[in-house]
Amino acid sequence: MTPPMKLSRRAFLAGLGAGLAVGVMPRVSRADEPSGAGGTPPPPKKQDLAGLVPHVLVHIALDGTTTIICHRSEMGQGIKSSLPVLIGDELGADPARVVVVQADGDKKYGDQNTDGSTSIRKGYDELRRAGAAARMMLVAAAAKKWKVKPETCTTENHQIIHKPTKRTLAFADVVAAAAKLPVPKKDIVLRPLGELKRVADPNLPLIDGAGIVTGTAQFGADVKLPGMVYAVIARPPVVGGKVAKYDATRALKVPGVKKIVEMPVPTAPWLFQPWGGIAVVADTTWAAIKGRAALDITWDHGPNASYNSDEYREQLLASVRAPGTKYRDVGNIDNAFSKAAKTVEAEYVVPHLSHMQMEPLVAVARIMNGTAEVWAPTQNPQDNREDVAKILGLPEDKVTIHVTLLGGGFGRKSKSDFEVEAAWIAKHLDDGVPVRVQWTRDDDVKHGYYNAVNAQRLRAALDDKGTVTAWHHKTAFTPIGGTFDPKVDTPSLGDLQQGVLDLALAAPNVRAEACKAPLHTRVGWFRSVYNIFHAFAIGSFIDEIAHARGTDPRDTWLDVIGPARKFSLADLGVTQLRNYGESLDKHPVDAGRLRKVIERVTEMAGWGNRNGRALGLAAHRSFVSYTAVVISVVPDPVRVFRIDNAWISMDPGTVVNKDRVHSQMEGAVVMGISNALYGGVTMTKGATDQSNFRDARVARMRDVPHRIHTDLVESTEPPSGVGEPGVPPVGAALANAIFALTGKRLREVPLAKALKI
Repeated sequence: MTPPMKLSRRAFLAGLGAGLAVGVMPRVSRADEPSGAGGTPPPPKKQDLAGLVPHVLVHIALDGTTTIICHRSEMGQGIKSSLPVLIGDELGADPARVVVVQADGDKKYGDQNTDGSTSIRKGYDELRRAGAAARMMLVAAAAKKWKVKPETCTTENHQIIHKPTKRTLAFADVVAAAAKLPVPKKDIVLRPLGELKRVADPNLPLIDGAGIVTGTAQFGADVKLPGMVYAVIARPPVVGGKVAKYDATRALKVPGVKKIVEMPVPTAPWLFQPWGGIAVVADTTWAAIKGRAALDITWDHGPNASYNSDEYREQLLASVRAPGTKYRDVGNIDNAFSKAAKTVEAEYVVPHLSHMQMEPLVAVARIMNGTAEVWAPTQNPQDNREDVAKILGLPEDKVTIHVTLLGGGFGRKSKSDFEVEAAWIAKHLDDGVPVRVQWTRDDDVKHGYYNAVNAQRLRAALDDKGTVTAWHHKTAFTPIGGTFDPKVDTPSLGDLQQGVLDLALAAPNVRAEACKAPLHTRVGWFRSVYNIFHAFAIGSFIDEIAHARGTDPRDTWLDVIGPARKFSLADLGVTQLRNYGESLDKHPVDAGRLRKVIERVTEMAGWGNRNGRALGLAAHRSFVSYTAVVISVVPDPVRVFRIDNAWISMDPGTVVNKDRVHSQMEGAVVMGISNALYGGVTMTKGATDQSNFRDARVARMRDVPHRIHTDLVESTEPPSGVGEPGVPPVGAALANAIFALTGKRLREVPLAKALKI
């Protein structure tokens, strides 16, 4: 018999994926070809920039080959397949002649932080202008050669075309001449939207798709450098803790362990510093993990060792039961409540949520000849560069951050702690020795920048006709600002824009208050951030209003929102609205768009014909987009209920890559179900209780809908957020569906805890 073949998991997946991928993924760029440790061709260097460089993100070589830099991070959302399309369509490029490369962290590229659903929303106009500037320069050069007016020419498929005579010139024919022309700055003419052929294509290919399927794409843990060593770190269990004493004798006896490195002790504010502790460096990851287990450490847990989730829950509820600070005030709610025919009130609690991204944190660092290089799956390479330079005492221009593919991020990988850890350890190794710092799943769960823990109290006054005459909303949550300043214990205006200050309401009397919530751990950005718990409470509460007045939840939603209209600051009852950094003129609070997604999603779901199904509805505005969700549940003899279908409708304005938006909506439904059913980490004596998927649960196949139906509103409104807006309404829609099925009202996440499943 032939001996069994030794095959690595990645090699097995590569072989399997190759069979799956044949004939499926068209070659649209060379970006998925491995080239060095970073996995994609490096951005062109100055000495290689012969040709046309009309913009920092665009380079057209003398042979016509066009390089487009993707300056945002690819984590499965398809941004690397979307941003270049805007430039290429405006330019008139042939996709087969385009190379897309991933940018290193560098301020010359502008904002690179892939967070806050900003990549298309903030980059749409600038990216089109970059492509248009290149097109105008090529056209000008061709028009001069033909002795015709530039406005009689256009570009298509890497050619300049003289429209009256159908004459053509290849880009390569005029690049040298175009490079001598001034780059247009002001009078840049964009194409009519109808000429953007690939932007309108619903089936744009995923650039890295073939590499991901075949196992050749490079994620953070795939980076391998000659002579590389591996490290894991024993971090303090409690934020603010430190090593009291340790003995590395047994750890150093583990085969393969090479060195023990003491990590720097962090001080408040926690920011994105390393967490402290002891690093074990070894020949292999497994040896490092075994060495860490052999460390004998006594911890000083510090001032946060008194933090207990159950006690803090009661503290937050007490906070929202007491007067808070008013941030939104319209009419006179006290008078309205005194005259109410009926009052509805409820409290809601959502715990800290862990990101649980599929790829645990990892970073590779090498310091050589006074320079540092880091390879990492990062969402924020510029801040990483600053933080690495700071801890190493190097000028920023001596630090390079290479961005690999991310196996999920959700905001966790916008923090610098794991890259800085790698740089610190590399500093303590021989010059030129690279080190990979690998986090385990347990490390990820126990040392996260969790989403804020929250409690809310909502009240509504109803008149004798069931009309909501007053709305009172109080919220308390640990603000992210506390990670930067320990004295911050109340949310900012930017925090409250997320579902509190921008909520479209028809009630003539509205008040919103924020209450205190001191921070005892690290919190940070999480996909949809505070919208998650605000949408859960608001979406659940409107369903409770519907039940209290005996009306259909869909009709109640539309009544609570009111007629289609756009809100001024005075209408909202606020003095200012951060509005995700957008002007209200460009992105108003639009009740009509919110109503529209509710109407569309309920029509899709067959809302008026239940057929034995229990349906739950919720909707939310976030990142200046509008989303509505319906979830259908049916009885299950073992687990109380089963989700058979989900419908999601989104209006994100103008869309660049429809396929990726539909994919984002599907993923948002799954993540929203996961958050609502199982989400939450708890803490005892300051330390996180959960450690892995066995107790930090996520949705599995049995938990997700048999089918997810997605609906995208066709719109010419300015582009708005996509990656995050799908998540917030899912939890309330699920809780409302469960209520419709069982009559049990669930007001606290995780829902599975109350259902005992």
